[in-house]
Amino acid sequence: MPHVNVFDTTLRDGEQSPGVNINKLEKLEIAKHLERFGVDIMEAGFPASSQGDFEAVKAVADTVKNASVTGLARAKKSDIDTAWEALKGASEPRLHIFLATSPIHMTYKLKKTPEEVAQQAVEMVKYAREKFPHVEWSAEDATRSDMDFLVNIIERVIDAGATVINLPDTVGYATPQEYGRLFKTVRERVPNIDRVQLSAHCHNDLGMAVANTIAAVENGATQVEGTINGIGERAGNAALEELAVALNIRKDQYPYTTNLVLKEIKRTSDVVSKLTGMVVPGNKAVVGRNAFAHESGIHQDGVLKNASTYEIITPALVGVESNNLVLGKHSGRRAFKDKVEQLGYELSDEKLNEAFKTFKSLTDRKKEVTAEDLATILTDIQTAVTNVKKYELHAFQVQYGSSNLPTATVALHTPEGEHVETARTGQGSVESLYNTLEALMEEKINLTDFQLNSVGKGRDALADVYVKMYVNGEDVSGRGTAQDVLEASARAFLNAVNRYLFNKSHEPKKAAQL
Repeated sequence: MPHVNVFDTTLRDGEQSPGVNINKLEKLEIAKHLERFGVDIMEAGFPASSQGDFEAVKAVADTVKNASVTGLARAKKSDIDTAWEALKGASEPRLHIFLATSPIHMTYKLKKTPEEVAQQAVEMVKYAREKFPHVEWSAEDATRSDMDFLVNIIERVIDAGATVINLPDTVGYATPQEYGRLFKTVRERVPNIDRVQLSAHCHNDLGMAVANTIAAVENGATQVEGTINGIGERAGNAALEELAVALNIRKDQYPYTTNLVLKEIKRTSDVVSKLTGMVVPGNKAVVGRNAFAHESGIHQDGVLKNASTYEIITPALVGVESNNLVLGKHSGRRAFKDKVEQLGYELSDEKLNEAFKTFKSLTDRKKEVTAEDLATILTDIQTAVTNVKKYELHAFQVQYGSSNLPTATVALHTPEGEHVETARTGQGSVESLYNTLEALMEEKINLTDFQLNSVGKGRDALADVYVKMYVNGEDVSGRGTAQDVLEASARAFLNAVNRYLFNKSHEPKKAAQL
């Protein structure tokens, strides 16, 4: 069976989703989950875009050993040099260069002739190969490019040393038939195409990213690119979990293999969702909360008699456990450590002690701690803002009633070590709490988004709050988890402000679209 390599760009294209802003620790945590998921290539970011992204890419490259780590670069020597400095510590470093090839991009964006674009692509691929053993070259907006020009430039960059040719559907415009025909034509007309891998990178603007990617594989693509949960620019990218399961379930139609470990899908999806703040819709294929739920009486009856009547995917295949109970009040440190390792988390002794303490505190208030609860605790501890003077919540109280004006009283420790407290009102309990927190801070804060979700089910489920805000004009996000909704809300607010304090010395992030 032909093998297909999987190129994950969650940490680059996925991170460019509007409103997503993940830091180095969060990228590292996602990278570790992607490594367990079994991706072949991991695009860790765009090193030349900012000092923060450079450091994050370098950290991923120095940590991940079971996947080839790559970074994005424009067709510029400075981008290539910066990428090499970030990636040279990887076990198998590679570079991903992109340059637009469609008439509309060359004319209005690049302001270059087709021959100038071709020369630039050739020169930069040659330069990159002096450093990198693997160079992927992407023809940005390939699906709207002139075929004769595309064939010519691909042949030339292969001769220059490219090892992978990527043909992106950058604006999600192609249909499966058109996209498949593009790959078929390139394979037929480019004389040296057998020297490289062909890669498919699809956006989901018309909802056809996964179908287009499969059409490319059917027509000779040997590498697929996508993101976890399909996140990315605009409507997102091809969802890798959907591709993986489609290739597995429909082996009769798609006789291809990958190195993906399907049972890691749900866990990886949950971590990406939590750290990006992008909630997975309930009806999302493969990983949505309703993916294995049956409301219809006829469906329920059929599933009880034989699950295959209405379930083509078993929950266990993608890592959804039917019995999620893992630990309780009397569970000891050894059992806790074993479960942490089973969930795939690597904690230092200091963080393990902190996690165990948090777990024990939770068991005093929650009878049964599930794998979801534990994963939330561990993710929070692994990605906590440290080594920075920050705001710390000392105490808070909110008075609320249907006939009273909500009032919050908050006591904080400031980054300067002072103890401050005050009270404010609001139209609701969360607003009064946030008004009070803002009054205690020097920073100018503008809240732009507030999301509340539960971790698991039941009245004692943990509350998970995600916020977006501008702090002194900088766009940041924050997360907070607690059994109490208001405590989780306060923690999310403080987490966002503290992330601003941590990041304020870094350069602003610049986005690049592919």
